[in-house]
Amino acid sequence: MLQTLYDYFWWERLWLPVNLTWADLEDRDGRVYAKASDLYITLPLALLFLIVRYFFELYVATPLAALLNIKEKTRLRAPPNATLEHFYLTSGKQPKQSGLSGRQVERWFRRRRNQDRPSLLKKFREASWRFTFYLIAFIAGMAVIVDKPWFYDMKKVWEGYPIQSTIPSQYWYYMIELSFYWSLLFSIASDVKRKDFKEQIIHHVATIILISFSWFANYIRAGTLIMALHDSSDYLLESAKMFNYAGWKNTCNNIFIIFAIVFIITRLVILPFWILHCTLVYPLELYPAFFGYYFFNSMMGVLQLLHIFWAYLILRMAHKFITGKVKALWGGVARPETSGQGSTIRKTQFLRKRQFKKGWEEGCPLKKTSSAFNGPTATEQLLAFHTAHLVVVVPSKFCPSPDSSEEEEKGWCVAKTADNPGPWGY
Repeated sequence: MLQTLYDYFWWERLWLPVNLTWADLEDRDGRVYAKASDLYITLPLALLFLIVRYFFELYVATPLAALLNIKEKTRLRAPPNATLEHFYLTSGKQPKQSGLSGRQVERWFRRRRNQDRPSLLKKFREASWRFTFYLIAFIAGMAVIVDKPWFYDMKKVWEGYPIQSTIPSQYWYYMIELSFYWSLLFSIASDVKRKDFKEQIIHHVATIILISFSWFANYIRAGTLIMALHDSSDYLLESAKMFNYAGWKNTCNNIFIIFAIVFIITRLVILPFWILHCTLVYPLELYPAFFGYYFFNSMMGVLQLLHIFWAYLILRMAHKFITGKVKALWGGVARPETSGQGSTIRKTQFLRKRQFKKGWEEGCPLKKTSSAFNGPTATEQLLAFHTAHLVVVVPSKFCPSPDSSEEEEKGWCVAKTADNPGPWGY
């Protein structure tokens, strides 16, 4: 049974054009051809990547983070509570009454959620590792393909296909790229979980399938072009993340704009109109379509859909950045960074808005009106309110006993008087 499935899987009519067999791709006359067995080495190489990553993050990324003043912050742990813990793990991460007061439940869930949040240092180390690999991979990839004739003339990608021998640089470029994506798939459960977690899994799986298929079906020339094209923008994104975690907002924003431009040009212009055209149209001039042809281009279609999805997210972020910058310029006053001490009023506005959003209007002295936050006298209203009720936002290092809320993670806490504790209930 297994032998039958094995023979059917490696049937020449699935992966090779008509009138060609695997025997045609056997090494001869000093010419070496790609073989599926070559890919076995990628699994131990993936484990080696995980080991190298561990030491890189420990001895390179962590000292670099220290130079940029990125530190691990101590977070208060939620006290043991079996009922709330079971609800948190099975039903959701929002509060539920369990023999405690509403304020105690809110505090427990806030601390419990903070325990699961990745630290800034962890994010920085992960971005540093990916930046280093993508930059080296892009430089190496360009060195592999820049002197090849098919880099300048796409029709030469299929010249003599599939009887195209491989060279050592192509072999190692493929093995290292595939091993790296295997390592990303192995570590995805422990890496920072982002909003596009499911899309990342689909991307890694599709990439591994594409690289593997393009190797043993001898789509190597097209594969090297595709891998170098992808690496050309990835290192820019990771460097933008690194500067963002370090607090270099202007540098981060500038690099992100460059990344967005490169991403749009490479993923939405060059890839569909040059690379996909090369893999869809030119092969049909040489041989009839076969299963491998449809399979490869289907996987390319999956990647292209993911690129469109990510391009939408990138453009939306770029739009927010540009419009926010325009508002700051035309507003007449440059808005300070949220980490600066000059942003106390804006931070207070943010906290008060959160109260209204979560339905905490009861007992809140400030009324929600159409001009409470957006009107021309918003600052004066808030200053008057703080003076009357002594609700003050101060840097967390001055708090007598700070709690572990989202605001305190960013260096802020809320100080209140005993007669006016406010809806937080610290």
